[in-house]
Amino acid sequence: MKNTSFTPFLTDGNCCKPVYKALYNAIEEQATECGNCKCQTSSVSKLEVLKPLEDDGIHLIKDKDGIDDYLAKNIKGLSKQEAAANRNSYKKNICIDMLRQGYHESFSELFTLIQKWNALREAAGPGSAIWQQKSLEEQPDKLDQLYHFLTRAEAAQRAGHYEEVYDNQLNLAYCFNDPEEKWLRNYFYEQCFNTAQLVKIDGGKREAQAHANMGLIHEEQGHVMKAAEHYEAFYQLTVGSTWKDVTGHTYNSLACEHLWRIYTLLADKMLENKEHQQAIKTLIKALKMAKEGGDMKMEGEAAYCLSLAYSFAGEQQTALSILNTSVKTFTALCDSAGLGRAYAAIAKFLVSQEKVSETIEYLGEFMKAAENAHLSQSLVDACVLLGNIYSERGKYNEAFEYFSRASEAAKTLNNLPLVDETKTYCGIAKAHKLVVAFNGHIEAEDPVSLKYLLAWKENRSDMCTDPLTVAELDKETSASKPL
Repeated sequence: MKNTSFTPFLTDGNCCKPVYKALYNAIEEQATECGNCKCQTSSVSKLEVLKPLEDDGIHLIKDKDGIDDYLAKNIKGLSKQEAAANRNSYKKNICIDMLRQGYHESFSELFTLIQKWNALREAAGPGSAIWQQKSLEEQPDKLDQLYHFLTRAEAAQRAGHYEEVYDNQLNLAYCFNDPEEKWLRNYFYEQCFNTAQLVKIDGGKREAQAHANMGLIHEEQGHVMKAAEHYEAFYQLTVGSTWKDVTGHTYNSLACEHLWRIYTLLADKMLENKEHQQAIKTLIKALKMAKEGGDMKMEGEAAYCLSLAYSFAGEQQTALSILNTSVKTFTALCDSAGLGRAYAAIAKFLVSQEKVSETIEYLGEFMKAAENAHLSQSLVDACVLLGNIYSERGKYNEAFEYFSRASEAAKTLNNLPLVDETKTYCGIAKAHKLVVAFNGHIEAEDPVSLKYLLAWKENRSDMCTDPLTVAELDKETSASKPL
């Protein structure tokens, strides 16, 4: 015969007592609340819920599932999954969700990336830029992006839609552009490159884009030759295409720009190693790419660099001819910086050949062109170049005149460092003028020259040009003459 008395706490052990006591009290409170609102639950008693099945209290523990069912149906609360989700970290919940949905590769990749991020932080140590950032698992927005695109890429891969795999990997690369996250960007660019080889339905567009991105990675890392190989592949895939990026530039023009830049870098290294002819060949290719790309500024820069290479190789006339081409290009663009560099190079070439008058003529044309085009920066450059030429030849009055014009032009640019620089040139030229006059009086060794020096020392005016000083000296000289 079953015992109908309510003894839920009389088990054969003590471990269950606190659990059932808390549960009993919770149900009692719920029943009281329901009694106040007269709802159906108010008729449920504690004895009905915790009704014993056997005399032995162990059977009450076996009935726990029934109690859980009742609580889930009649008393509001969190499910086991909901409770676990609140207890777990955001990273763990995302990983669990990936595994539940069958995205095992995405889970493995995410877990590996988190571990690598943490390893990089530890290796960099406190005080480093990456150390100041939160770890990847503490950035929910980044975890969301990784979860979204990794799972979509895995689903597309299973379906054999490699173009979708590529697009999702590329979106992930775009998510990580901060300097401390570039390794993640590069990782997904490499994934894109591998996937692009499998895409066969877009005519090679994604493969071309992948080569461009790989070239960028190698260029940033200083691997110029590898970058050139990828940019050349990018160019070959885009010849004759009409593909454009989000800014409206064609892929082919971008390929030309990348090749112009990388060929120029290669040539710089060759010039450092005195490989002049090889550098010239490389820069000729850079100029060709610049012309094909249709960018006049790029073309002017390429011509300027090629002229310098010819100059280093001792071919001054060829260098000068190409420099004139770059001058025309920069003039058409009203490019002050380009014009300044080009005319400075021309002046250097001509001065090295002792063609001073021709140099001054070139720079005079530069100055007039700058004035007519209202290019204040170019006017400053022209005047400074002319001032330096006159100063080097001891013509300090002319040098001071041109430096003064440069200073006035600099003031119109509201560029304080440039104004200070031109003022310094003026001061140097003025000091040289003074030194010439001072030395002249010292070398004369006569009373008049001594009077000039003493008068100048008293008032520090321009020597020999101060009318008061000259008048006083004249009076003193005439008074000293004998009758």
